[in-house]
Amino acid sequence: MLGLAVGDALGAPAENMKPSQIRQRWGRIEGFVDDDPAGTDDTEYAIFSGLLLAEHGSALTVSHVEEAWHQWIANLDEGPFRGAGFSERGTLENLRRGLAAPISAQHRHAWSDGLAMRAAPFGIYCAGRPAEAARLVEVDGTVSHDGEGIYGGQAVAAGVAAAMVGSGTDTVIAAALSVVPEDSWTARSLRRAVSAAQRSLLDPDGTKLTTERTVRSAVIIGGYPWMDLAPEAVGLAFGAFAAARGDFTTSVLTAVNMGRDADTTAAVAGALAGALGGAAAVPDEWAAAIGPVRGSCLPSMAGYHVLDIADLLTPSAPAPDTATASHGPAVS
Repeated sequence: MLGLAVGDALGAPAENMKPSQIRQRWGRIEGFVDDDPAGTDDTEYAIFSGLLLAEHGSALTVSHVEEAWHQWIANLDEGPFRGAGFSERGTLENLRRGLAAPISAQHRHAWSDGLAMRAAPFGIYCAGRPAEAARLVEVDGTVSHDGEGIYGGQAVAAGVAAAMVGSGTDTVIAAALSVVPEDSWTARSLRRAVSAAQRSLLDPDGTKLTTERTVRSAVIIGGYPWMDLAPEAVGLAFGAFAAARGDFTTSVLTAVNMGRDADTTAAVAGALAGALGGAAAVPDEWAAAIGPVRGSCLPSMAGYHVLDIADLLTPSAPAPDTATASHGPAVS
């Protein structure tokens, strides 16, 4: 969870930018470029799903998820609601019209990376059980996503589940591929990105820039108007993770400097590498910059810290007493 939040905050300023634009403005991003770094909807939605999973565990149902969307988001004053993607907006529009899952996920961008960005909690909860992580994240995603959008979330959740028990990078990647259809766009994109990353590691003259270009060119859909495609973002994140051999710092910075939906790709790469290396793998300076979320996207999540959510998701943690929590909404 800390890795996800750090990746999100590092990548947020570069979101929707081309690598050339990143280089023109900052050179190569090597750390926070804002004086007051903060996460986006990626972190806040991950907390949202983490709280939901902490309450219901493996008994989670689509009805639980749909009720939470109504209680914590759709039925509340949204406030500024900055940073939410098309998949979230489309879902909320459908829920407010009285539509229920899975119809609520039938909107203009159900294959976005909005599920992938919030999938890490399922891998944490299901440490060592990639198939169960994939099953539960599909339950969560049924309200908001369909098809490739679901597959992206499943790949991330399964990868994190494998990484949580110390699996090597190859095993983490294999776990992600094992839970999505072999002929899916997500699987093809992930395989292409990882293969490109592995080729770049064999190049004796390779640099960080050439690695990023190689991975990016293997995945990017040129000319497509949206940059938050699940197959693309998940491919880029796993490519960055593979190119870094699971090293946290290299994983997230590779993802950030490839641009596109940089907050999400870096959040996913950070979740994978963070699960593999643990909190100690995250540079102290970066970890210290992560505070309770501000509710800039989901006002109901304001005040929660990703580390508190991580504690709730570990097997030894007691179930949250959300009815008497000192901050945030009660879970019903």
